[in-house]
Amino acid sequence: MTTVFQKSNEAIQDLINVLTQLAESGRYAMSSEALSDATIGQHTRHIIELYQCLLAGYSIGEVNYDDRKRNVLYETNVAAAVSELKRIQAELLMPDKQLKIFLGSEKDPVCIESNYYREILYNLEHCIHHQALIKVGLVFFKDINISEGFGIASSTLHYRNQCAQ
Repeated sequence: MTTVFQKSNEAIQDLINVLTQLAESGRYAMSSEALSDATIGQHTRHIIELYQCLLAGYSIGEVNYDDRKRNVLYETNVAAAVSELKRIQAELLMPDKQLKIFLGSEKDPVCIESNYYREILYNLEHCIHHQALIKVGLVFFKDINISEGFGIASSTLHYRNQCAQ
């Protein structure tokens, strides 16, 4: 059985594979009309920072995805983004444990109970969602190789395979 860690690492690796093709072209930080003038780098930074929040909060058992650093380096520098994605891959595999997930500011936060494995799954789904947006931003660039499953949920791929038979 495939684990959520394997799926997360595969999705992150697919993203790395796409990003490395953008390193020399300047496309990474280029605003895209198809993305409402956002950049592929901004979507990548967002993926990175949610995983960072989860990993940073693991030790104390508290995660707030709204408490992101919004590091511009990850949205403008492909090498920095790829390096951080590789670090995330290396650190993901940890034991499950209970977590408190916070939403909002210190004044009026919302808190729910969750666990590490569930939050890895959330980050995986979030990553796939932003990969789909990144794919839209790359649609006009025919020289970028994108894996078949990039930005597509596993359930959708499974459904498509069933329909094809």
